[in-house]
Amino acid sequence: MSQRLDYQRQSPELFKKLVDFSMATQKSSIEQSIRDLIRIRASQLNGCTFCLDMHVKEATIRGERPLRLHHVASWRESQLFAPRERAALAWTEALTQISPLGVPDDLYERVRGQLSEQEISDLTFDVMAINAWNRVNVGFRTVPGTYDQAFGLDKAQLS
Repeated sequence: MSQRLDYQRQSPELFKKLVDFSMATQKSSIEQSIRDLIRIRASQLNGCTFCLDMHVKEATIRGERPLRLHHVASWRESQLFAPRERAALAWTEALTQISPLGVPDDLYERVRGQLSEQEISDLTFDVMAINAWNRVNVGFRTVPGTYDQAFGLDKAQLS
């Protein structure tokens, strides 16, 4: 499969706004290791191989353990994730695959037990950002690894 179109070239102003929004989430109160996990999980749920590839490589470069990366898809059954990480992953799933009934109160209360209000808000914006990227890259079939060299992802040595 090849890429359908170059959305960066077709909609440069909107692309820049999405990049700016994503860069703003980097100043989040949520630690980078959790942001890596939630980006990986949302990308798995959305079937975005481009983003999954990118975020696994970024997490690897930042020192994330390979076994934890393999367990993200089955985090509920894994013993490798702390309660705070589990709360973030659960919140990510609830906002990525929104139920017709919304986000249950019990889930919100569990997340509140692990994250501050500021952190829940920041996490929500990070989930919004990765879901936006997933949708554009799935829609236009962006080829995984396309920007590895430009983004320094070749350092992960995961080709």
